[in-house]
This record gives sequence, structure tokens and C-alpha cells, in this order.
Amino acid sequence: MSKKTRPTPGGSSPRATSPRSAARRARIHPVVIYPFVQPRDFTDVEALFDLVGRLDGDRARYARPITVMDKKTCRAPACARALAKFRAQVVERHSDVLDAWCVDTCQMWYAGLGLAHERGRPGDVYWLIPGDFNYGSAVGREVLDRLHDLPEIVLELKQDLCIGEIATDHRNSKQLIDTYGTFALLYNWFPVEAREIREYTERPRSEFFAVEHRFLDRCLLQRWYPYEQTVVMLLQAVFNQRKISRFFVGDITDLPEGGESLTSAMQQVERTERVLKNVWRDRHQGRKDWIQAYRSLETQSDRVRRTALMILENLLH
Repeated sequence: MSKKTRPTPGGSSPRATSPRSAARRARIHPVVIYPFVQPRDFTDVEALFDLVGRLDGDRARYARPITVMDKKTCRAPACARALAKFRAQVVERHSDVLDAWCVDTCQMWYAGLGLAHERGRPGDVYWLIPGDFNYGSAVGREVLDRLHDLPEIVLELKQDLCIGEIATDHRNSKQLIDTYGTFALLYNWFPVEAREIREYTERPRSEFFAVEHRFLDRCLLQRWYPYEQTVVMLLQAVFNQRKISRFFVGDITDLPEGGESLTSAMQQVERTERVLKNVWRDRHQGRKDWIQAYRSLETQSDRVRRTALMILENLLH
């Protein structure tokens, strides 16, 4: 499987349909994940839905956008009235709203991508757009202007999966969690696949991605997790020798001021370990003596997790 990447182009609006794409009639399906927790103001989601409105206006290239909203978000007393107004005037105007009771954002992905997949057909591309980033900032608006290139990489370069990478440095809390937690655990449970994944991305838990119809079909029918699903999709892509690309999103963030708390970092590492254990068992439990191999890896994994948490405590506390 060859590594294919595409440079980030300059800012531009969604492109008009080319003769070639019109001939094959493939479409891009935007799936917007409304913030799980309503922001204190609507600046960022207003900027996001400016983009969604432009996508909705180009029906030749884009299917009607789907916005997934968790019902707990909509019923939160502190914002229910203001959110109901924004939903009626903006969200419903530019997208079909899917209301769902969800454990976490990855379960929202499952609901939204599943509905979009039912509306699509082979050759189409499904574009996940997370809602809880600082899109209202100057940098955020620049990102929104070029974000459409992410699904177009899948469409035009005939890729199966494209992962969006956010600009970070070694002090970024999410980068620290991925370095000392996510990848350390991946190297324990899936060392060969972890090396290949790292050739493509330093952000294996990215919320920005686009996926081709047939590969999404496979992912939807496998066990889906309400957390860390991007890691699982990357593993499935490597297991099945799918084509992976990456796209540089830009310098935006969904981090609270001051970065992740130590408690949040611990939860992310612990749930990544749980997911990887399940993926490994699903893949190996039919083999002879799998339980002995599992117990050995589990012992090592416990040491890796403890070391990661100790490092993160020193760096984030």
C-alpha cells in the first residue's frame, strides 16, 4: 500500500462540479457533528454553518448535509431556548437534523454516517465535520474555506480514507496523549500496523476524516465503538490494505483554555486500551492458544498504560 498525500491548497470556496465528476455522478455527503456540549456562545457554530449553507447550495457536488445533535445537548436547561432558536433558523435551514441519544461523539458519528450511507451509493464519499472547534477565529475561518479539499482527496485520488491533521507542537496535550498513550498502546497490541499508521498520521484519533462508500460500508458493519473509532478505522484500513491519505487541516483547536485536564487524559488513555483489547480479541480469538498470547500482551499493556499515565501526570498536572 503506497502512501499518498496531497499538499494543503490555499483558501477557496467549494468548487463547482467538474465535467469528469459530473459524468461519474459521485457525490460528497457532509455529516456535521454538532457540539456535544453547547458552547457558551454561537460564534464558532455560526461560522461552521456558513460553510454548511454553502455546501447545501451546491447540490450537484454535495448531498444534503446531515447534522447530528445529541438530545441531551438540546435539553440542557442553560441553553435550551437559545439553541432551539439557532436550530430552527440556521441548522434546519441548511441541513437535515438527526436527533439521537448518544454516549459520546463517536456514537454520533455512527448515527450520522449510517444515515448518509443509506442515502449514498458506490463511489460516493462521506465527510465528517466535527462541530466543537474554534471556527469563529480568523484561523478557523481560513480552515473552513479549504476544508472541502479533505473529501475531494478521497474522491479525486480514489482513496479509501483521508485523515485530517491539526497543527500541534510537542506541548499540545492531545499530542502528548497520542504520543505516550495512543501510539504506545498501539505498538503493544498491533506493532506492525502501528508502524504503518504512523507513516500516515501523528493524529490517529483525529475527528476530521473522509471515507469512501465501500470502506464505510465495511466499517459500519464491524463492531463500532462510541469512542476512539478513528483508531479502529485506521486499523481496519491497514488490515485490509486500503489506501490512506492525510490532509493538513490547520492550526485550530477544540481544547479548553489551558488544555486537557489530567482526568480527561487518563480517561482517553484508559478507553483506548479497552478498545485495542477488544479489537485484538475479535481478530485473534479463533486461533489456537490465543488466550496465552492475550494474557502476555495484557500484562505488557498494563505497564504501558501505567507509564503513560505517570508521564502525563508529570506533564499535565
